[in-house]
Amino acid sequence: MTYTQAPLTWHLPDPERQPEFYRDVATKRFVAFWIDTAAILLLTLIAVVLTAFTGLFFFPLLFLAVGFAYRSYGLARHSATLGMRLTAIEFRDRNGDRLGTDTALLHTLGFTLSWMMPLIQIVSMGFMLLNPRGQGLTDIALSTVALNRRAAS
Repeated sequence: MTYTQAPLTWHLPDPERQPEFYRDVATKRFVAFWIDTAAILLLTLIAVVLTAFTGLFFFPLLFLAVGFAYRSYGLARHSATLGMRLTAIEFRDRNGDRLGTDTALLHTLGFTLSWMMPLIQIVSMGFMLLNPRGQGLTDIALSTVALNRRAAS
């Protein structure tokens, strides 16, 4: 007997037939990244003050932990971080569903690890620009995609 793997089925808008769902998503992700970075910095500075400034001794680690929690919470709860919501994008899995907690944690882990390895992050950004669905390496690995949010009806 010969086994073949079934092709991956996407229950999402097709980028060729419905390009409006993917239009400008890479740019919006870039803007969202900077909004989220500012929010994480603000939360980290608040944490430093609440620790009577002892948080300054391990500021990079504190920033990393706050960022991981911020991103994981946003993706698990809203399928988007605050920056993504402000730029009107959200993540969906290949079935078109919002991200669950496990996928949100894995996506955050992939995002964090890719930023720790600049070459990997550059490759990931290249994929976002060249892939029809605008997916980075973590998105491809988890079968997730960032889309323009549907307008409320």
